[in-house]
Amino acid sequence: MSAGDSNGDIGTADTMRGRADESRVKIWLLFRTNRFVLTGGFAALVFLSFLGLSVLLEPPLSAQLTTDDTIETTFSTMVSAIITGTTLVVTISQLVLSQENGPLGDQRKRMSDAMDFRTYTKDLFGTVVPADPSAFLGYLAEETERRAEVVDRVVSGSDNEELKSQTGEFVDSLHGNAEEVQDELDGAQFGTFDVLFAALNFNYGWKIYQVERIVDEFGDELDEDQREAFDELQSALAMFGPAREHIKTLYFQWALVDLSVYILYAAIPALVVAGGMLTFVGSATFTGAFLSIPTVTWVFAAAFTISLIPFLLFVAYILRIAPVAKRTLAIGPLILRESQR
Repeated sequence: MSAGDSNGDIGTADTMRGRADESRVKIWLLFRTNRFVLTGGFAALVFLSFLGLSVLLEPPLSAQLTTDDTIETTFSTMVSAIITGTTLVVTISQLVLSQENGPLGDQRKRMSDAMDFRTYTKDLFGTVVPADPSAFLGYLAEETERRAEVVDRVVSGSDNEELKSQTGEFVDSLHGNAEEVQDELDGAQFGTFDVLFAALNFNYGWKIYQVERIVDEFGDELDEDQREAFDELQSALAMFGPAREHIKTLYFQWALVDLSVYILYAAIPALVVAGGMLTFVGSATFTGAFLSIPTVTWVFAAAFTISLIPFLLFVAYILRIAPVAKRTLAIGPLILRESQR
């Protein structure tokens, strides 16, 4: 890579959406939308689609509901699906969380590793880092910004204009990215997705690569102070990786616990509705029409949608967890996404 080629790729956008070749709407739906709101949106889409198809297709659904076979077949299947699906999701969640359970020796090892990490960060930064996850990540971003300013200051005295140009562009990009992340982390509370979303916006891996590249490309031009400044910046950036991965793991476990509880809550009314349709509703239970659509069609569509709520809630959570896992498969300066290479 020549200096001219590399210089054009040093700076990156301050946000994940800016770096990814994806629409604002997609990012908003996957990461920013409340999971209950998204579930409600899915439910409304299912209800309206089901209602529309039941009226537009020939023969209409109301004609098939003149006998009790359609209702019985549909909702007997839904009862089985709700029970099986709920049991499966809760079991999977418990398997994921089972790593938190273990004998005293395992718990002591976990505690020792956590304290070793805090001791290392204290030695590295010369102060006790915050215990709050958002404040901790914000502190790391602030520290990388401070060390980048040191790099910019010591490199400004170099006679190599290309080194100063590339370093200046890199530091400006890091400064903007770190400021954006700190603003998003300010006041963010763990348990919400805000903390992890802000951490995803900081592309530390690309910054580590740029530090390595600049040091390698201009190694003969760097004095001892400049090399030390780059090394200290790289150490701070490298700390962000395991910190983000640890907080991501905690968020996944937190979200899976919430998902298990919410699915159990949603499964109860879903079973009541499906069982009620199966037991009490027949072809002659509802007569008349509303908005020129048979009342039995409205009831059937609503009951079918309510019975799907546990599954739709599961989909809403997976649509956030899976993309996050995909975006954080690699730790360190490995860029997997084509749009960020």
